[in-house]
Parts: sequence; C-alpha cells; structure tokens
Amino acid sequence: MGSQGRPLLNRRLAEFGTTIFAEMSALALSTGSINLGQGFPDTDGPEEIREAAVRALRDGRGNQYPPGPGVPELRAAIAGHQQRYYGLGYDPDSEVLVTAGATEAVAAALLALLEPGDEVIALEPYYDSYAAGIALAGGVRVPVTLRPADGSYHLDLDELRAAVTPRTRLILLNTPHNPTGTVLTREELAAIAELACERDLLVVTDEVYEHLVFDGEHIPVACFPGMRERTVSISSAGKTFSFTGWKVGWVTGAPELVTAVRSAKQYLTYVSAGPFQHAVAEALRLPDSYFTALREDLRGKRDLLVDGLTEAGFAVYRPAGTYFVTTDIRPLGFDDGFAFCRALPERCGVVAVPTAVFYDHREQGAPFVRFAFCKRRSVLSEASARLKALGPA
Repeated sequence: MGSQGRPLLNRRLAEFGTTIFAEMSALALSTGSINLGQGFPDTDGPEEIREAAVRALRDGRGNQYPPGPGVPELRAAIAGHQQRYYGLGYDPDSEVLVTAGATEAVAAALLALLEPGDEVIALEPYYDSYAAGIALAGGVRVPVTLRPADGSYHLDLDELRAAVTPRTRLILLNTPHNPTGTVLTREELAAIAELACERDLLVVTDEVYEHLVFDGEHIPVACFPGMRERTVSISSAGKTFSFTGWKVGWVTGAPELVTAVRSAKQYLTYVSAGPFQHAVAEALRLPDSYFTALREDLRGKRDLLVDGLTEAGFAVYRPAGTYFVTTDIRPLGFDDGFAFCRALPERCGVVAVPTAVFYDHREQGAPFVRFAFCKRRSVLSEASARLKALGPA
C-alpha cells in the first residue's frame, strides 16, 4: 500500500499483471523448452537492411534526437508504401507519424482520441495491449467476439452493429488478426466502413501483419468510401522485416487525426530508434520479390506446424494470415488453456500461450492455445515431434 492506504498501482491498471508473454518466455528459458509462445522470429531479417542500420550509426544519422514526427526519409517511404500497395495517398509531412512500434501507436491513438467513459469496440480475442491502452485512456471495452466454426474464426456483423451505442467513440480493428489469424474480407470491411460512417465513429486499425496473408487479401479499411478521414491506420517494421527489437512503427491518417495522435505520442517516447528509422526507410523500398518470398516462407512454416499440431491430436484453426495458429485442446482431454500451457514445458518441452488471456469473456477462450510459427523449420519440426508425445490427458 502507498500513502493514505492507497495501492501504489493506478486502479486503471490493477487488472493487468505481468504479460503472459513474459511469464511464458521465462518458463521457456527455465525449462530449456522451444518457445512457440511469443511472436518473434529466431532469425534476423535482410542483411542489407541490417547493414543500412550500421551505416546510419556510423554516418551519425539518427544518433541524436530525430525529428518528432520521424525522419523525413522514413515518412516519405511510408507514404510511398501506402501508395504502392493500396493506392492510398498520404502527405509525408502532415499525414504520417513514426512511433516506437505499433504498440505505442495504438496507445497514443487511444490516449489522444478517447475521453473517460467513451466506449471502444474491439474484436475479441485481442492483443493484450489494447485492453491496457483503453484502460489508461479511461475508455470502456466493448468486446465483439470472433467465434470458431468450420476451421476458422468468424465475425458476426449483426453482433458488431448491436454493440454500437450512443457512447461508442471508436472501433479498434486488427486485420490480419492476432491471435486467430483471421483476415477480414472485403465484404466484412465494407460493412464495418458503412457502420462507422453511419454512426460517425472513428476507426483505429492495427495492420502490422499486412504482408503476412496466405489466404485472401489484406485491404486497409481506409480504402473504403468515407473512411480515409476517420481512420487511424497503424503498421510497423517488426513483423514485415523480422527486426522486432527495433520498434519502428507508424501511423497514417488525415492531418487532424495524425496531429491528435502526435500530441499524445510526444509525451510518451518523444522519439526513438533514430538510426533504425533510416534502415526501415530502405526496407520499405525493397522489391516485391522480398515481400512475396517472406509470405511464401511463412506459408510453408504455417503448413508445417499445422500438420504437426493436427498429428499431435489438436483441433487446429488454420490461419489465413499472421505468425500464429490457434488450437483447441479438448480433443487431447484438456479444457483449461492456462493449466495446459503451464504444464506443457515439463510434459514435452514446448511453450505456447493460452488464448484466454486475450478475452474479456475468459470462458470463451478457455480451451484454446496459440502457437507461433515464425521460427526456423528445424525448430518447428522438433516442436511437432515433441508434441506428438502428448496424448490424451
């Protein structure tokens, strides 16, 4: 307890302990297990991009505070990327903001755009930082649950519409979706766009897995009629270029939205990753062949792990995108993902994450477990072999 008998931790954060990723990664280290829990690659991205960072360091580019909105070269490259892949035109000077990864971008957007009591609709299960960001801003989470059926997860558009109230301020989207691997379709996104326009809602969209789509296609919601002026689009370099430790993310949107987000962001990190910004500017200009090869490599790894999990007895939901595959542990005789994941390292030397941590409705996610496949093929093969020893409880 603190002074006056108050708890030390702000009550808005009281429900959030240590993240599950820290807990499970520590368990992986202490048991020597294969860590398929946290979504980071076990090999670095392109050598020429790493060398670009070294070159920037040696040349003194970014070693001191970079400009608050991001280095001009990176902002121009981000705008060029949005035009090249989606036909979205953004002004690098007024409509692009560089952040300390997508996590900061989401947090800054929520802090900037929410007043206490505003409702935020998010697709459940959702990445854990979303809930913390909404809480810090004083917002109210309103989960709309993606439900598993026929081998994948699905959004109920009627449920989404019913979740909107006069207090709804924004919809927080994530597509391709972590942890389910769902990629929202053109029809679903059009319906979301129509709803946002009809009810005058803002949309904050996390698109960090934009280049990791194996089935279907990624379409930014900002592309739909009426959405450019009400959408804060977020992405980052970590997942696309396999340099997750660099923490270079970005926001694109109309000038008023980007200015609002920058107003919050400048009091979080102010600036970050100066030399890496220069390297990411070069990375975003890599030829299409790089992005195609990345996707095809991960598609093969997805299929390798999906086959291994299926042979081990899991019910598997094949992801259409991202780094992750969600499984149902009930065919193995388990129904508690937390207990399963905490026992898994001792049972067979593999670490996964219980999907229930991504739910407000914990019971909805209780029997589901998430594995990451952004690892070397030899690691995935070894993990699959170990998991086959599981057998029913």
